[in-house]
Amino acid sequence: MKHINLRLMEKNQTGTIVSVKATGVLGRRIREMGLVPGTNITIKGRAPLNDPVALRVMGGTLTLRNNEADFIVVNVE
Repeated sequence: MKHINLRLMEKNQTGTIVSVKATGVLGRRIREMGLVPGTNITIKGRAPLNDPVALRVMGGTLTLRNNEADFIVVNVE
């Protein structure tokens, strides 16, 4: 298993969040969306210019901009 940035994940790739490196308001917002260490995620798709990215998290779908996804480290298989 290797750790990569969420931004580098490909469509339909799954992984587990290892850490969220954002602090302050952005860090709190990311954590409030349920993106905390130990959470499983799946990349569902990307917009035509690869920003934003759609994630499947805990039965729901949410989107993140690449500059937000840069703060999330994921363990992929």
